[in-house]
Amino acid sequence: MTEWLISLEGTDGGHRLAMVLALLAAFLHAIFGALQKGRHDPWLSRGAIDASYCLMAAPFALFVVPWPGDHMWPIFAVVFVIHVGYKLLQGFAYSKGAYTVVYPVVRGTGPLFTVIGASLLFAETFMLVQWLGVAVLLAGIFGLAGYNLAHATVPIRQLQTALGLAFLTGLFVALYTTIDAYGIRAAANPFTFLAWFFFLDGLWMPVVAALRWRRMENPPALGPLMARGVLGGLIAFGSFGAVMMATRLDSVGEAAVLRETSTIFAALIGWLILGETVGPRRAGLMGLIAIGAVIVEFGG
Repeated sequence: MTEWLISLEGTDGGHRLAMVLALLAAFLHAIFGALQKGRHDPWLSRGAIDASYCLMAAPFALFVVPWPGDHMWPIFAVVFVIHVGYKLLQGFAYSKGAYTVVYPVVRGTGPLFTVIGASLLFAETFMLVQWLGVAVLLAGIFGLAGYNLAHATVPIRQLQTALGLAFLTGLFVALYTTIDAYGIRAAANPFTFLAWFFFLDGLWMPVVAALRWRRMENPPALGPLMARGVLGGLIAFGSFGAVMMATRLDSVGEAAVLRETSTIFAALIGWLILGETVGPRRAGLMGLIAIGAVIVEFGG
């Protein structure tokens, strides 16, 4: 399978597969975000998820895939630090603001800076029509965030803090998307990078979550929390793994933009599962996001 995937790099078949993987990542990432923001404290949820995918990835990293070359360890170190920053900022943002306010800002900031980063690191270029698609997509995402902000019921100062944290989180999304793409392209075997990424990335957050759980006056039962963690770990493999593979097969910028259609799925999850309202204006803004993604994909 590895040889088959590598053979698709830079081909029309690789482009089509990358598009499917990026859209799959978008759907799964919206579910992943809802799991972290949902029933449990977001720090505990993230700790349970990371513990799960760390344990699941460990045997593959240690015994199945080829070991990373020496040149990969500095890359893993940089990737680890960037993902630590991303998780800290995301946890604080989710603690301060509603899911449907925070999530669109995070996902809207990410693709713009990812496209810029990909042009600098990978010499990728977007056509003028594709930049129009980026603008349409960002208008829909930030319009959705603004609409949610206008109808929020929490104090304005708390919302301002949440939005600031969400913006910074989006910058880290761009950083990790770009650096992860560099890492998976630098690895001889893409599954080596994925296995070691999930193994190393899942080491520290469970410690933070465990300390937080021990300090709580009424900590939640571990059974349901870990069940959510296992489900989240499986979804993380699909979400993060799919978009990383898409960036190896094809354009990093296009994969990043397509993944941000996750905002549409997030709004639907907020409506169907979290009980948040979706009206005609929000539906129209979600349509803009979809139209922008289509323009980017077919305007190149």
